[in-house]
Amino acid sequence: MSQKRKDGIHALLKGLETGDPDSVSVINPEKYIQHNPQTHEGREGLAALFKRLSLTSPRVNLVRLFSDGDYVFGQTEYDFSSRRIGFEVFRFEDDMTVEHWDNIQPRKGPNASGHSMVDGETEVRDRHKTESNRTLVREFVEQVLINPAPASFDDQLIRYIDAATYREHSPYYSDDLGELKRALLSEASAKPNQAATELKYQRLHRVLAEGNFVLTVVEGYRNEVHTSFYDLFRLHQDKIVEHWSTTEAVPAPSEWKNDNGKF
Repeated sequence: MSQKRKDGIHALLKGLETGDPDSVSVINPEKYIQHNPQTHEGREGLAALFKRLSLTSPRVNLVRLFSDGDYVFGQTEYDFSSRRIGFEVFRFEDDMTVEHWDNIQPRKGPNASGHSMVDGETEVRDRHKTESNRTLVREFVEQVLINPAPASFDDQLIRYIDAATYREHSPYYSDDLGELKRALLSEASAKPNQAATELKYQRLHRVLAEGNFVLTVVEGYRNEVHTSFYDLFRLHQDKIVEHWSTTEAVPAPSEWKNDNGKF
């Protein structure tokens, strides 16, 4: 079942390249709920969007694709009029998807450690540890990202992250965990002539996992702008060792093309 669903999402997203109207056949037209505020409801709306985008010779690369129960989620690389990186989440009922969320930002980087937003490990391992990895990442997000405690922050990082092997793919940071600390604790940037970044993770909406990969969806603020944070973590031996992300400003409700909300 999970592979069939993955294949359906693969065909759907590659339909952006071809404009093939059949690519949306994986969508249940009677139940489909669209959470991208910039996209109209319904399968026909997506088919029209795909046809229009296909005329611009787009390229779509599915970098990573996972399955968790009724969800298929993945990391994507888009090249339309500009290059963008996204995370896509689809909820299924039987063989058809009935709900969709995403988080897309312009591609930037490589970062100061030389990592792009998409390179790194792709193979799913340790499926037997899916639930323990989900629990660990949930605790990390709730205790470190949402409720950072200055007095114990360094100890918390060491508890969850293997600093010796950690690889950071965010274009805004590097493998140096001190940068994350400064952003979460609203400390001044240590780099000359660079504005500090302030991160406020506030509400955890979703934790999806397959094996050693865990994706979290959090609502919050980046530099006082209402923001959606999608963070993908890779774990090894009960530690976070790699991280990818996208951050997207949440548009005002007056700009939404549907009433379902970003989250």
